[in-house]
Amino acid sequence: MLARALEAAGIATTSISMVREHTEKVKPPRALFVPFPFGHALGRADDPALQHRVLRAALDLLGEPEGPVLRDFPDDAEPGTQPAAPVQASAVAPAAAVPDDVPAEAARMRGYHDQWLARSGGRTAFGLTGIPATRFRGAIRFLEGFAAGEDADMPERPADVPLPGFVRWCADDLKALYFEGHLAMKPAAAGDEVARWFWGETAAGQLLRRVRDRLDGSDDPQWKAAAFGVAR
Repeated sequence: MLARALEAAGIATTSISMVREHTEKVKPPRALFVPFPFGHALGRADDPALQHRVLRAALDLLGEPEGPVLRDFPDDAEPGTQPAAPVQASAVAPAAAVPDDVPAEAARMRGYHDQWLARSGGRTAFGLTGIPATRFRGAIRFLEGFAAGEDADMPERPADVPLPGFVRWCADDLKALYFEGHLAMKPAAAGDEVARWFWGETAAGQLLRRVRDRLDGSDDPQWKAAAFGVAR
């Protein structure tokens, strides 16, 4: 829809498709289908040559005056052995002895996250809630209260953001704090390894499982949708 609106304003668009059948039905003006797994739209990680080839192929479609145009990226450009996406909570059994003090654990992870920020030049996925890491203990207490069935809320929740949406934001920031902190400890760790560590060995992972269970137990479609994003 966005592509069509831009095209109507005289701006040519191009896109990358990972599900050919959907693209055939939607019929965007120009699209490049890539034979890669989800999470790898540009191909394998740490392969800039392949990624530039994908981008160039997508941008070359701008030379097509009319659409819909759907092109296939060469099948021989396989993305490697990376999994389609990091493993989800439902596929990971918790370890026998998982810590249960999320605030203390998160305080330790914040130190590693500071290292991540220093190494990445400040690049981070943390910050969706607008609550700084130095005050994120309050968001953790909010998630704990929510998971326990309390009528929990935070003054930082914008008036136009429904409660389940803000719960999802808090969960996403918590995961970003841990995932990026873990990469500071183990820079070579793959996404699947980091996810298995988070869902299987951390107190935060177990907290988000409980948050998911409360959301999913509701009859409200918005709550159930948020549960899917918090801990699949």
